[in-house]
Amino acid sequence: MEQGLIYEIFGWVASISMILGYLPQAIETIRTRKTDGIALPTFLMMGIGSFCFMMQGILHQPEKLWALFFTNLITTTCSVIVFGIKIYNDYIKK
Repeated sequence: MEQGLIYEIFGWVASISMILGYLPQAIETIRTRKTDGIALPTFLMMGIGSFCFMMQGILHQPEKLWALFFTNLITTTCSVIVFGIKIYNDYIKK
């Protein structure tokens, strides 16, 4: 198997795994507005990491790393939503 194809397969598996890892928590949080079991620093750091990977996809080789950009755009959006609901529940609502 060609090295480029293996690279692409790993990239797609990583992309799908990351999105599927973030979406259930984001959907559940949006649906229920419950954030008691969510660690604020975790979602903050995950959001920052996703944002940085998104920027890397744009800045490095946009024509080759578009999957990196779009995956991390989705995960950054999920992190921001969950983080916002968590901040609201913990600091504004109380």
